[in-house]
Amino acid sequence: MSGISERLDSPDEQQRRSTENYLANLRVAMPGEIVRFDPSRQTATVRPLITENVQIDDEPVEAVNLPLLQDVPVKFPRAGGFCITFPVKGGDECLIVFCDMCIDGWWQSGGVQNQMETRRHDLSDATALLGISSIPNAIKDFSTTSAMFRNESKSTYIEIRDDGSVNINVSGSVNIKATGAANISAPTINLN
Repeated sequence: MSGISERLDSPDEQQRRSTENYLANLRVAMPGEIVRFDPSRQTATVRPLITENVQIDDEPVEAVNLPLLQDVPVKFPRAGGFCITFPVKGGDECLIVFCDMCIDGWWQSGGVQNQMETRRHDLSDATALLGISSIPNAIKDFSTTSAMFRNESKSTYIEIRDDGSVNINVSGSVNIKATGAANISAPTINLN
């Protein structure tokens, strides 16, 4: 029968410890909060909203704040020559995604780039995806029957419904500027 010291130093136990250590340093995704946003670069300083459990030797486990993440690229819906932008503000929640490889070369130059450093899922390779929220910050008066582009208070919105109708509600002015013709075509037009 093998003793405890033989089992603790077994290859299986060493492999388990090694895997635990590797996974403890692996970053994939976590919620974060925008601290500052740079609209010219579309990057942010982001605060991770989950603490890291740290234990040194036989000391008790301590919850430690992760550092602020600097120059984090922020994702906006964009494709085909069109984009949707939002007025990002400090306090906005986001999902921080840690890229598989070093993104520095791509971020600085675009296109296909060689890795500037060999690292995986590192804090410095974070990107921020806007829109995720905690329950206290969930969207109020959420429509389950239409698509909406709206402000959070729902005082101003554009709504597209399944029946083909479009509703526009504004709490301020509507301004239309056209360099060409402005055409309205409908069987009935009501102006009040």
